Order: sequence, then structure tokens, then C-alpha cells
Amino acid sequence: MRVAINGLFWDQPATGSGQYLRGLIEGLAGMDEVEPLLVTAGPPAAPLPAGVEVRPSSRAGGNLAKLWFEQAAFPRASRREEADVVHVPYFAPPLCSGAPVVVTIHDLIPRVLPAYRGGAHVRAYMALASAAARRAALVVTDSEASARDVERVLGIPRERIRVVYLAAGNAYQPRPQDELVALRRRLGLPERYLLYLGGFDRRKRVPELLQALKLSLARLEPIFLVVAGGLPAMDSAFAPDPRRVAQELDLGDHVRFVGYVEEADKPALYAGAEVFVFPSIYEGFGLPPLEALSCGTPVIAAQSSSLPEVVGEAGLLVEPDDIKGLAEAICAVMGDSDLSDRLAAKAIEQAAQFSWQRTAAETVAAYREAAASGRQ
Repeated sequence: MRVAINGLFWDQPATGSGQYLRGLIEGLAGMDEVEPLLVTAGPPAAPLPAGVEVRPSSRAGGNLAKLWFEQAAFPRASRREEADVVHVPYFAPPLCSGAPVVVTIHDLIPRVLPAYRGGAHVRAYMALASAAARRAALVVTDSEASARDVERVLGIPRERIRVVYLAAGNAYQPRPQDELVALRRRLGLPERYLLYLGGFDRRKRVPELLQALKLSLARLEPIFLVVAGGLPAMDSAFAPDPRRVAQELDLGDHVRFVGYVEEADKPALYAGAEVFVFPSIYEGFGLPPLEALSCGTPVIAAQSSSLPEVVGEAGLLVEPDDIKGLAEAICAVMGDSDLSDRLAAKAIEQAAQFSWQRTAAETVAAYREAAASGRQ
């Protein structure tokens, strides 16, 4: 079965769509049943695994060029290559393809959260993507929570939606002690720390995490929070600058902002943390919590969207608006070594349920189903 895959995000591994595409392609490589063909916008910079063909199309630059690639260049290349199935691994399926379409919808943030709806151009793009998704043979999504959103918001029948979980990369596993010590020295980290790694837009609720830290300090000293990720270029209601919030809360050196962290350093950063805290109120899947679990680190997350599916019993779940409850969870894990050890053991067990091989196998099953449907 020849499958043409939209490879627009192949050279963007720092994005969620880029991580998903690379993990999926790695899993598909070498599978006898499928011939993956990656259609890219220009020659790819990163090498592809053996067994995966690539067809560079015209280079995309800017929003109109991106749209042209998605709706014209990619489906044209798919027809030229006589693909049996077309797969778009993010929310931008073509309206016309000539072959059954499988589209992965990771989340519906621009449709579900008002602050993310954007201007007229964004809304028009989302309307086009939504119309095209309704014509797809199958929709693949990352969680049961996202599947419910796809059914409710887009009106796509549940029988045409398949839940296929994502996975963490192979590098995310417990790390040796000398690696943890070396990273702490290089980044100037305390020996014991909480960790947040992710974005800073409003749904991530980093200001609420800092408020919970303030409450925790009244009960548990010393306690430090390491905040990792590219900080906002400017302070705004959409992306509050956590440095300003930390200063207003008089948190002093109890918060360490380390900024952007190289991919190679992330496993040791996770593994060295006492607990990973992720209070986001909406995630299509939530790779950071799974990466932390894979490194043997307990997780505290919001009881919201897909996060309970990812965390399972390997962490503590807190209601999204409960800052006091978040502080209590932090104190519980940081102040009880037995609880921390139990959660760390469960973290490895929970993470073992997710793998890119499983993701690839279940995605191939969706390809097979789409090809048999004959839905163009």
C-alpha cells in the first residue's frame, strides 16, 4: 500500500507536528505492508530513515505558499505517485486528493478556546480545514478527549474517528547519575527541583503554577521550581511573562528560568526533577508529561482534556482552577519520599504502554481501512 504523507513539518522537530511526523515515519520505516512516501516543500534538511521515499515539491514560504502546498502541490504529487492513501499528519487536509484521505487532528484549540481563534485569515483557514476534514475517509486523533471534540465541534461521525496515541522518543528514559550531575552544574540547577517545560500561552497556566509554588513555600522549604522553554518576547494577556509574575509574588531564587533547552538535554532535565508539573487546561495529547513519565519522573497535571489518559495512575491530577489543590499536590510529592517512589515506579509502567511502533501499527490499520472505503 503506497501512502503519500504531507511532510511540511519534517524539518521542524521542535513543534508538536514535527515530533509526531518524525516519530510516525520512524515507526513506518521497514513495515512490509506500507510504502511511505514523504512529500516535502523543498529538499528536506534532515535525513530520512531507510525505506522511506521522499518527493520534494515546491518550497513553501509564508501563509499563501503553505496553503498552496497543502491544497495543490501535495495532492498533485500524490496523484502523480499513484498513492493508494493520502495522509496529512496535522489539521490541513486537501479538499480534493484523488485518493482516500486520512487526516490527523491533534487538537481543536482554535475552535474550542476563544482566545486562540485569531483574525479573519485564521478563521477562514480553519473553516477550509474543517470542511476538508468532513470529506476525509478517516480522522486520526491523539486521545479520546480530542475524539469527543472532533465529533462535537466538526460534526464528524464517531465511526470515522480513530484514536491513536502518540509516544515519547527513545532517548526519554531514566538517565545515569553522572549525566544528571553534569546537567545541574551546567545549567546551575538546585539538587532538588520541580520542573515545568512547555509554552507560556494562557492555557498552560504557568502564573497559576507560580501562585501554587508560593503557597507551597509556606509549608515546605526549601523548594525550587525550574521553568524551561522559550520565554515570551513580550508580556501580554495571551502569554503572560512568568518572570514578571514571579517578581510580583516575591519568589526570589525559588524559581530558575533556564529558557530554551536543547533536545539532547531534555531527558536528563526530566530525569533529574523530583516531579514534573503540567497544569495546562487543554492538550490534544500532552507529550511533555509522557516524556517525564518515560524518564521515571512523577507528574502532577490538570484533570483536564487528554491529560488523565496520558498520566493514568502515575501522577496526581488536580482540578484546573484549584491553585490550593495544586500546592497540596506539590507538597505531597516533595514531602513524602514513599509516595514519590511509588509514583516513579508507576511512571515507567505507564510510559511503557506508549510506543511509536504501536502508533505506526495502528495508523497503518487506519490506512488499510481508508483504502478499503473507497471514499475519495
